[in-house]
Amino acid sequence: MSKSTEKPVITQAMIDAYDEYTHLTLDRRRFMEQLTRLAGTGAAAAAIAPMLAANSAQAAIVAESDARVKGEDITYPGGSGEMKGYLVRPADQAGKLGTVIVIHENRGLNPHIRDVARRVALEGFVALAPDFLSPLGGTPDDEDKARDMFTKLDPAQTVANGVATVTFLKGNKDGNGKVGAVGFCWGGGTANMLAVNAPDLAASVAYYGMQPKGADVSKIKAALLLHYAGLDDRTNAGIDAFKKELDADHVEYTVYVYEGANHAFSNDTSAARYYKKAADLAWGRTIAFLKDKLK
Repeated sequence: MSKSTEKPVITQAMIDAYDEYTHLTLDRRRFMEQLTRLAGTGAAAAAIAPMLAANSAQAAIVAESDARVKGEDITYPGGSGEMKGYLVRPADQAGKLGTVIVIHENRGLNPHIRDVARRVALEGFVALAPDFLSPLGGTPDDEDKARDMFTKLDPAQTVANGVATVTFLKGNKDGNGKVGAVGFCWGGGTANMLAVNAPDLAASVAYYGMQPKGADVSKIKAALLLHYAGLDDRTNAGIDAFKKELDADHVEYTVYVYEGANHAFSNDTSAARYYKKAADLAWGRTIAFLKDKLK
């Protein structure tokens, strides 16, 4: 095989650089400069960058046209304005179901998160994936533009919109009045903050989400399921302090750390960071937890 057709080698340092870039401490130019140094050449860096990023063209696990689910784009009342979202339920629904808020990463309500919402619906829930960029006009097609928009969000408004989403789902005609949340990356941190601020939330699942601080933890009424990636030093730095606070306030929680996994290990559209073994295990635990808490 010629050298030009060899699959690029992706190192942990490259993954760490991408994680720093996606969490707003590097701009794209500096990220590509760093990736070029790590890869050796600009051409190698250009080949590796798409493998680190999520691929929006990746085929969905549950297609939008799948007859087993019914999905629709909706608007509903937010904390101080209209929220956009994607609402999905099983096509053969019989009776009232538990409801689940599916909270996106810092790329907004993209095709992958819509797919995740359909997966949740197939498990027997009414799922709503809100667009938390709604106050800024909604998620754009350009994911880098979406990423930059997150720096302009008002954190208090985001919390208020999350609490309003819980209220909306509690009154959903297809729901049983019990509301849970599952969030990924930025959405994991948002799910944790939702647990702090929404006393009506019954259950919250945070995938590699930043932890709420201090006295906020005492407000949590929801049961928590917390998934962390073993190689995600940035997020994991807050685990021990969070656990101490949860214990002190007698909050029900379970923590899992998936050794050998990177931040965003559950996102199957990212070739370099997706870790199927960990993702499947975490997903099974997530669905079992939600079924138990939202029945």
